[in-house]
Amino acid sequence: FDDLQTQRVMANIRERQRTQSLNEAFTSLRKIIPTLPSDKLSKIQTLKLAARYIDFLCQVLQSDELDARGNSCNYVAHERLSYAFSVWRMGGAWSLSTTSH
Repeated sequence: FDDLQTQRVMANIRERQRTQSLNEAFTSLRKIIPTLPSDKLSKIQTLKLAARYIDFLCQVLQSDELDARGNSCNYVAHERLSYAFSVWRMGGAWSLSTTSH
């Protein structure tokens, strides 16, 4: 009985640690993805938005819209990308609540 209880306690500890690690990863992801002030994203919505942001960044790179002087990593370029993504996101037919993939 004690062995079973010890196993259960250890499993609960591992699950709490896993959940905490997952929540920390989502917190980090939410800091990276440009969001709108009205966004209160669930985990699945965060993942869907991250996928859309990656798609957007690929399109930007493919269309050569980044500054060719190599400024793509500076703060101003990041702010421009965040703004452009918000405009792109608002202008598209995509919606967090209706996306099924």
